[in-house]
Amino acid sequence: MSSDTAPSQPQRGKPASPQREAKPISLGGKGNPVTLPIDPSQIDADDIGQERATLEMSHAEAVEFVRECCMESGFGIPVEFSPSDMLNEKIDADRDPYYVLGACNPIMADRALDASEKQIGGLMPCNVIIWEQSPNRQLVYHISIMRVARLVGMAPDDETWAGIVEDTGEIVEELFGKIREEAV
Repeated sequence: MSSDTAPSQPQRGKPASPQREAKPISLGGKGNPVTLPIDPSQIDADDIGQERATLEMSHAEAVEFVRECCMESGFGIPVEFSPSDMLNEKIDADRDPYYVLGACNPIMADRALDASEKQIGGLMPCNVIIWEQSPNRQLVYHISIMRVARLVGMAPDDETWAGIVEDTGEIVEELFGKIREEAV
């Protein structure tokens, strides 16, 4: 690392790690170093609203089960797809089953679009991922796009956004509560 690389900046009130510096990365293959504005090692699961649960059932059963849990919790599924199927077909990737449910609560989406001056749309919808860890063992994974949007500056740091984060968090808690009833 060159000596002119700036140390990482503290993130959300957390001190920067004294042993770690922001890492230069190259974008676009042009060799132009870019310093990350935050130290990823300082971000924890709560900062991004990470949720995980493991289900013991087939991949198809898990996708259907999580879809039903989403619907019961107030999320619609406007988009869904299998990246593994697409990659296996297009480039013979030999990927294990991996499915994305694009979940959306219309009331929350409307509030978030207004409060973020429409920037949150770049992260929509809220994705709930189901991937096969082994036969009959599926990991269900989600991160909060509302928290990520705030973290990267796409949403304001104000009471309105805090309310959106709290309200969406409650819906996700309900969703993962239902999922965890069947989890191992």
